[in-house]
Amino acid sequence: MASIGIAGSTPVDLIRGLNQMRLGAPALLIAIMAMMVVPLPAFALDVLFTFNISLALVVLLACVYSRRPLDFAAFPTLLLVATLLRLSLNVASTRVVLLNGHNGTGAAGQVIEAFGDFVVGGNYAVGFVVFAILVIINFVVITKGAGRISEVSARFTLDAMPGKQMAIDADLNAGVLTQEEAKQRRAEVSEEADFYGAMDGASKFVKGDAIAGILILVINIVGGLVIGVLQHGMAVEEAARVFVLLTIGDGLVAQIPSLLLATAAAIIVTRVSAEAELGQQITSQLFDDPKSLTITGSVLFVMGVIPGMPNVAFLTMGGGALTVAYFLYRKQQAARDAQALEPPPPPMNSDSKELSWDDVSPADVIGLEVGYRLIPLVDRSQQGELLGRLRGVRKKLSQELGFLIPSVHIRDNLDLDPSTYRISVQGAIVGQAEVQPDKEMAIDPGQTYGQVEGTPARDPVFDLTAYWIAPSSHDQAQSLGYTVVDASTVVATHLSRILQEHAHLLLGHDEVQKLLDAMAKTSPKLVEDLVPNTLPMAVVVKVMQSLLEEQVPLRDVRTILQVLSEHGPKSQDPAALTALVRVALGRLIVQQINDLAAELPVITLAPSLEHLLHQSVETMNGNIPAIEPGLASTMITSLKSLEEQRDIAGEPTVLLVNDLIRDFVSRFVRQAARNVQVLGFNEIPSDTQLRIVGQLGDNAALEHTG
Repeated sequence: MASIGIAGSTPVDLIRGLNQMRLGAPALLIAIMAMMVVPLPAFALDVLFTFNISLALVVLLACVYSRRPLDFAAFPTLLLVATLLRLSLNVASTRVVLLNGHNGTGAAGQVIEAFGDFVVGGNYAVGFVVFAILVIINFVVITKGAGRISEVSARFTLDAMPGKQMAIDADLNAGVLTQEEAKQRRAEVSEEADFYGAMDGASKFVKGDAIAGILILVINIVGGLVIGVLQHGMAVEEAARVFVLLTIGDGLVAQIPSLLLATAAAIIVTRVSAEAELGQQITSQLFDDPKSLTITGSVLFVMGVIPGMPNVAFLTMGGGALTVAYFLYRKQQAARDAQALEPPPPPMNSDSKELSWDDVSPADVIGLEVGYRLIPLVDRSQQGELLGRLRGVRKKLSQELGFLIPSVHIRDNLDLDPSTYRISVQGAIVGQAEVQPDKEMAIDPGQTYGQVEGTPARDPVFDLTAYWIAPSSHDQAQSLGYTVVDASTVVATHLSRILQEHAHLLLGHDEVQKLLDAMAKTSPKLVEDLVPNTLPMAVVVKVMQSLLEEQVPLRDVRTILQVLSEHGPKSQDPAALTALVRVALGRLIVQQINDLAAELPVITLAPSLEHLLHQSVETMNGNIPAIEPGLASTMITSLKSLEEQRDIAGEPTVLLVNDLIRDFVSRFVRQAARNVQVLGFNEIPSDTQLRIVGQLGDNAALEHTG
């Protein structure tokens, strides 16, 4: 057990020592309860009342200097403890006042006497009015307003939790966040909801404390008069003077800390998260524009020259405001002049020279072109957020697909619309959309609770209904069920989706060679015997590209190379080798589709349709088979209907076919329904349970079995 040093220790050290022994909180609560029962001397009351005021000041300043509400997450509990401490002091002081009040105004200690005599000038009528005003300020203004803000904040925070969780998941899927960062974000969302919920309840403590202060005042005055007159034989006027002054002093010394804590509660629930303290925020936002000070100073100056007005006060304050406005204007003007005097960029070298092969630039593997309004998103000097998110997308996809995704070449294109961006792969444009850099996109996931004000748009990734909204409407849109993301996230998510769909175009000979070099460090004989002794590099590249084209990652490179090494001497047909590799990776493919579920829901082909497709493949003798247009149309319609049913059921759409026609059916399905997975019978692990949920027929009717 940790020991606590007493000699030479500060009170803070003592408190920390008690906390280490897990005795701090119980000891404090027991002490507070004891004060309600055990009589305290006047000196102890002075110390405790001083401590109560000091505690209220410390809490108030902690709220002022916190940058966001969660920086002081213990505030609701501390508010309860401080309220309980103040009420216990009221009980203890009431006992002393009623027992010893007949001895004079100093019987309850110097703190109560000072507040009852010096603060209100010894006039109990003035003291009563001051106390009433403090109670009105605390109860009617500050406590009521803080309680309302806490209630509304708690409700909106809870309503916005699903939208915030979806936004975190979207950032995680786009590679913007790591797993640890996403976990931390989710914890912060939960803590924020708990904090505002606790503040909603804690505000009732302050409200109840204000009511208790009024009742205690009335009870003490009546009890003091009765005790002073009947028990101690005091004159009514003398009893009123002594006991009312003591009661007013007791009420003031308790009401002032209550007012400070109520103010602290109001400050912390009205704080907006920012990287600045409250004083810095107010100073920068209130005095950032000298126009407001100029107009204010002018109005005060005009009022100061009017006869009969307090000229000195108005002229002094008006002159001070105009002086500050003048210096602010000079400071801003100096900053603009310094920016204008910056040397222009060096001119381009216009010397003509002969063209060379250096002037011929190859097509970018991955290209991103932006209009001029989107340049700040990708400008490093302007802290462009998109650059970091693109790196996150590349890192996430590289880990998932099993090879390094090439860098994204970003350039501005003045031929594009100002808010448009364009994505290209191998020089071909594969995606284009428009974003608003100064707004956020509120995406309708399919279940919302109201309409949000904004410009209608379409989500470029999933083609969902969306709206471009002002950042100030972020929390409102989330509370209505919308998924809210900024422009950088929209572009990063769109790029991530496109790179996943075109991953096979990103893998070339150089990337495959890097994979082989990495594998050679652990399995040198396997790589040495495969290329070029067993298979040429072109065949290995084609097999890996075919796997990526069907969304099969290359993380298990060892298994892929072992299959190619085993079957390479028998066949060098990339399609046949790809089919063999898929069988070896069957468990990985099924887990990628169905995770770790015990059953795999599958759709089968009607026997007549499977026989027809099998004949079509056999009669083409290696050429590309063809499907009669009418049959192709009915198959596409049936596939899309089955896909919609699987989406509603929350299950993947898997088409299970004969291995001989799997490659042909897969190519046909990819053109019609990208999310449908086509598997062969041999690709299903032996321990996987199959559940047939539909059948694809050779006519227009959709045969659904459940």
